[in-house]
Amino acid sequence: MLEPQQHPDLAEIGHVLQRRLDHVLEAEQEAAAVLARRMATIRDRLLDAEDAQASLRVITTGGHVAEGRLRAVGCDHLELTMNGDTTVVALDCVEIMSWG
Repeated sequence: MLEPQQHPDLAEIGHVLQRRLDHVLEAEQEAAAVLARRMATIRDRLLDAEDAQASLRVITTGGHVAEGRLRAVGCDHLELTMNGDTTVVALDCVEIMSWG
């Protein structure tokens, strides 16, 4: 008589359950990453863009447009560089940002 733990079907069931668990864990990790991206502040996104040396276009509440490579992000401002000129924009004045 076979012990319940030695039944041949248990090995296959164990593999199926492990694959399902792995799939669920991957889905949960992806969901956590999406949530973290959604919860990122504007400053967080700017810091990521600074690390990537991204180009940025900013429209301020006064309607001014500033463009250039994101050179620096401070606690209350950002600095864009284009053709050797630096533009400083206060974060509380940023209305629209686009990366390009």
